[in-house]
Amino acid sequence: MKLSIERSALLKAVSQAQSVVERRNTIPILANVLIEAEGDHVSFRATDLDIEVVDKVSAMVERSGATTVSAVTLHEIVRKLPDGSLVNLTDDSASGRLTVEAGRSNFQLATLPKEDFPIMPTTDYAANYSASAMVLRRLFDKAKFAISTEETRYYLNGIYLHVADGDDGKVLRAVATDGHRLARIDADVPAGAADMPGVIVPRKTVNELRKLLDDDDAQIAVSVSETKVRFATPDVTLTSKVIDGTFPDYMRVIPAANTRKLEVDAADFAKAVDRVATVSSERSRAVKLALDEDRLILSVNAPDAGNAEEELAVAYGDEKMEIGFNAKYLLEIANQVDRENAVFLFNSPGDPTLMREGNDTSAIYVVMPMRV
Repeated sequence: MKLSIERSALLKAVSQAQSVVERRNTIPILANVLIEAEGDHVSFRATDLDIEVVDKVSAMVERSGATTVSAVTLHEIVRKLPDGSLVNLTDDSASGRLTVEAGRSNFQLATLPKEDFPIMPTTDYAANYSASAMVLRRLFDKAKFAISTEETRYYLNGIYLHVADGDDGKVLRAVATDGHRLARIDADVPAGAADMPGVIVPRKTVNELRKLLDDDDAQIAVSVSETKVRFATPDVTLTSKVIDGTFPDYMRVIPAANTRKLEVDAADFAKAVDRVATVSSERSRAVKLALDEDRLILSVNAPDAGNAEEELAVAYGDEKMEIGFNAKYLLEIANQVDRENAVFLFNSPGDPTLMREGNDTSAIYVVMPMRV
């Protein structure tokens, strides 16, 4: 195998590959990226056996072939090469080395046989549809903060992507929860998605997918089966196993009877929570919201560190109320708001609180209160 490739194109492909590779693994080949050169393209394939990413890049291929080399080492080398350089990759199967040349730099990297590299088996997908990168980015970005990191409830370690009944018919919905907060984001159902099985997309896949969704105009081909999900652009294909478990009935925890309504400027609210939480102890991070007519007082009392209080002008017309929340949870939810105003709907100090963006019900959040 012998090819020449632009450093910027190589860096983009190899950085995606090395982020999929597990740093700690007992199978040496899984630390490697499979490089396959043919025609006028070269593809870089990496896997951790749960996720597989294939990045296809234009290159000047002098001699077709394939080899595998350490993804992390190759990424570090390419990252440190000068901008705009042309990189030559030459594989010598006899010596088991890949030569990386750019300008006056020359590296010889150990390779492993391409035959040992595990390729994820293809699947028959139950649903195939196309969605804009902007729509998918909104669904995943707004929900991912609520993904659980608790390994015992493994079925919460991802985003539940499914077709559900919305206010005006069927919607494509992303839901994530960790038991303390919940995010439910809706979008229009793309053509071809109606028969899609509901799947739990793992956290690592959600993070890897984010790299495909930066171009607002890009169309992403989505394929879903009971066991796998695939997202593809013309250049990159990301295939992942889904979490084998049943997502809980999230509709049961979304309050429908909360009537006390608070409307507040989302940016001002987030900044105020951040300021008063500065004095709170890291363990609880509890912030108290005291609501009165058109007035909100945020306060934190940390006996070991001090206390803080800040008043905000808000729209609130119900009876007085005091309720406490984890400051981190409040901040994360407030930071999801794209519109000017955040609307909070309360029931009592012990019940879950609902939050939405203005009158928009396509993105709603639930947060559990805490005692303060």
